[in-house]
Amino acid sequence: QKGLQEMYKGKKEFYPDANFTMRLSYGVVKPYSPRDAVFYKEVCTLKGVLEKYKPGDYEFDLPQDFIDAATQKDFGRYADPSLNDVVVTYITTNDITGGNSGSPVLNGNGELIGLAFDGNYEALSHKIHFDAQYNRTICVDIRYVLWIIEKIGKADNIIKELKIVA
Repeated sequence: QKGLQEMYKGKKEFYPDANFTMRLSYGVVKPYSPRDAVFYKEVCTLKGVLEKYKPGDYEFDLPQDFIDAATQKDFGRYADPSLNDVVVTYITTNDITGGNSGSPVLNGNGELIGLAFDGNYEALSHKIHFDAQYNRTICVDIRYVLWIIEKIGKADNIIKELKIVA
C-alpha cells in the first residue's frame, strides 16, 4: 500500500492500513438492506436464538437451562423494555478490522454496552473501502453476557463485583 500511496500522492486518497496501532471507531446501531427483499434488523434477541434451536446440531443446540430461562422469560434486569426480550446481538456502523474481536463498545457516557466480534458479509471489502451504507460491525450485547453469567452460569459472585448501571 505504501508504494501505491507514493505513486498516487496528491491524486488519490487511500483508506488507512490497520497496522496494529490503536484505533477508535464510532458509529450508531442501525439496520441495513444489502439487496432487494433482504432486510437485517439492528438487533437479534433470545426469541431469535430459540427460533434457531435444533437439538443435537453442533451450531444450534442449547442446554436445557438456557431453554428454560429463555422460554420462561426469566430475563431479570437484562430485558430491553421496548422488546420485552434480551438483546443478544446488534449491528453498528462502526468500522473494525481483523484483531478487533472482543473490543469494547461504549455508549456516549463511556459505559460498556457490548463487545465487537465480527463484521457482516458486505464488510469484506472494508480493508480497501468502508461503505457506511452496508458495512456493519456485529456486537454481542453486554446485557446478554450478564444474563448468561447470572441466569445460566449461576455466577452471582461475579455479578456482585460489577457496577451495573440501568
